[in-house]
Amino acid sequence: MIDAPNLHAIGAMIVTIGMFVAFARGRMSTEIVSLLTIAVIAVGLYFFPMPHTQPTDGLALAFSGFGHYALITICALMIMGRGLVVTGALEPFARVLESVFKFNQQVGLLVSLVMAFFLSMFVNDTPVLVLLLPIFVSMAARGGMAASKTLIPLNAAVLIGGMGTTIGTSTNLLVVSIARDLGMPQMNVFHFTPIVLTAALVALPYLWLIAPRLLGDNRTEDLHVKRRFVTRLRINEGSTLTGQELATVMPRLPAEIEFHDRPAGKIQTQERLTISGTHDAIEEAMRTLKGEVAPAWVIDRIRKESAEAREDIAVVEMTVTADSRLIERTLPSSGIADLYGVAVLGIHRPKKLLGDGDDAAQLGEMRIAEGDVLLVMGLPEPLQAFARADSLLILEGMRELPRRSKAVLAGGIMLGSVGLASIGLLPIAISALAGAILMFVTGCVKFDRVGRALSAKVIVLVAASIALGRLIGDTGAAEWLGQAMSLGLQFLSPAAVLAAIMLFVTLLTNFASNATAATVGTPIAFNIAQQLGLPPEPLILAVLFGCNLCYATPIAYQTNMLIMAEGGYEFKDYIRTGVPLVLLMTVTLSVLLVVTYQM
Repeated sequence: MIDAPNLHAIGAMIVTIGMFVAFARGRMSTEIVSLLTIAVIAVGLYFFPMPHTQPTDGLALAFSGFGHYALITICALMIMGRGLVVTGALEPFARVLESVFKFNQQVGLLVSLVMAFFLSMFVNDTPVLVLLLPIFVSMAARGGMAASKTLIPLNAAVLIGGMGTTIGTSTNLLVVSIARDLGMPQMNVFHFTPIVLTAALVALPYLWLIAPRLLGDNRTEDLHVKRRFVTRLRINEGSTLTGQELATVMPRLPAEIEFHDRPAGKIQTQERLTISGTHDAIEEAMRTLKGEVAPAWVIDRIRKESAEAREDIAVVEMTVTADSRLIERTLPSSGIADLYGVAVLGIHRPKKLLGDGDDAAQLGEMRIAEGDVLLVMGLPEPLQAFARADSLLILEGMRELPRRSKAVLAGGIMLGSVGLASIGLLPIAISALAGAILMFVTGCVKFDRVGRALSAKVIVLVAASIALGRLIGDTGAAEWLGQAMSLGLQFLSPAAVLAAIMLFVTLLTNFASNATAATVGTPIAFNIAQQLGLPPEPLILAVLFGCNLCYATPIAYQTNMLIMAEGGYEFKDYIRTGVPLVLLMTVTLSVLLVVTYQM
């Protein structure tokens, strides 16, 4: 028999169950539940401190998450991810992967899952996901598969791959080192890789075919049809259009692009073609065809002023009001570029204003009318001056263009940070923080825009989970649970013992931390093996695998929290997809351990 848990351990278990239930029900926001959890821990330990501690020690424990290295690491990784997005550093990779998704979305997802799985076998889980996360978010923004349907499966593939080698995660190294201290032989890098590869043959099909169907599409749907802008594409030297028939180039362009004056023969340099399409489609066509939709001199002027002022170039939609001087003027006669230093990229005319004589092919002669929408590019201050002076109403917030001049720099900073952490030269916390600082210093991320990179929901959730993990460990709740479990295992078969140990460690890792689960579970598994006369290695591996089955809650692992804001996930999304995966992996890995070690 074991003694009953102390009152603080009972309290820790009650708080854990209460937080889980509150998250699962979803009636209160994640932020409120997290803050209430911190408050309960702080107040409870202040008035009922643990033995040999002061009331203020309880407050320090409750709020320790806000200064914890894990939270600093996550915030730094978010900032570096933001740097890759705003500089467009990952656009080439995103376009390659996007082409696979365009060929077939299911094939694209499978390729991504397999790639993430094998990468994480040799590189720490967090850097792998940090590299892939902005690519998938960028693809979703460009009309690809919704991020909410891909990020949880992608994260799970990374976690499964991470448990395939001893160097895949720091938790694997911790379990192996503890086992070595207990007297077990040293495990080599690929000691248990065949078991994980076999389990992946079961898990990856679930992540590929089933998990995305369990997740909703969290993209914000536009309440109106996207505006189509008419513009004049200028063919520059070196354009892929030069000397080619238009029909040979059309398959490479977005489907939304339409040509209104198709040339009869081959396209020549400096030729102007009238096209129409959405804003995103026009930008993609400009990149593909290496052309411009505004006079080159004003584009160069805007870019020069942007570099000198260290301000981002923005694109904004403005509608022409009844008081505007632009009414009845054409773009060439308006003098907009000379007066304000901004470029009009295109004109959208609402259908109700289109007359029988209107023709997109006559853009140069189209007279601006009340209600027209102009797509304008420039620096923020000139854009505001243009809107005020010419009585234009800004319809949508400014959309900043990627700072592509810093794309290589941002990519280098990210690769340097990931590389230093991957080879073990620096901890991920230090390398990520250094990378975030470099992003600020070099201007890849503006300091006043850092709020866009961070998520308040993730920050308070991380802080609450760290405090709860410390509470479970310091009160002895984790140790008591392990002792209670060991009493009943003597009546089970070896396969059931393995499954029970794995489930117990999985429970700890999803609500406490991987380190807690490894520290508590490894010696318990070793002692159980000695008491029951079982080989210790498969039980130790059951602990190692269980520490990595952290799919069921967002608080289980830092990569789970990294994808939470980008995917727009709720707590229930992790439960819906994670619990079946945990059960599937537990059964599969238990059977494989029994077969491998002939138990």
